Amino acid sequence: MDELQGHRGRVLNMAERELVELARKTIDEATDAPIGGDGVHTMGAAVLDGNGTMYAGVNFYHFTGGPCAELVALASARSAGGRDPQVIVAVGNEGRGIKNPCGRCRQIMADTFAQLRVIVDTPLGARTVGIRELLPLGFDWAAEQA
Repeated sequence: MDELQGHRGRVLNMAERELVELARKTIDEATDAPIGGDGVHTMGAAVLDGNGTMYAGVNFYHFTGGPCAELVALASARSAGGRDPQVIVAVGNEGRGIKNPCGRCRQIMADTFAQLRVIVDTPLGARTVGIRELLPLGFDWAAEQA
């Protein structure tokens, strides 16, 4: 949350609240972790495409760096026809709520989907912010390809 100090973001609209609920429901149904324990699948994510369709995915934890739920959800969206991701959120199992994306996911999302808004947990509650707000002064992969 420290990186969001001074950023207020935008309050969630109805579709974004539904997206949070889809991510929560997805991980609640898919987690393999025993109550209070660890597992391979402990995070769910959901993506809202520009056409209004929502897609979901779960993480695949492995000590070598398995994919986070956000990346799985984005890949799931793409494989199902989603070509214009607009909003993404990740939620922890066992009612842990919205989880802000890790640095790797932030960089991948910023490089690939500059228009993306991310639902994050802030001191003011859940808000959406542009991916670039989560990666200030970040490396611009697209600009470096020219």
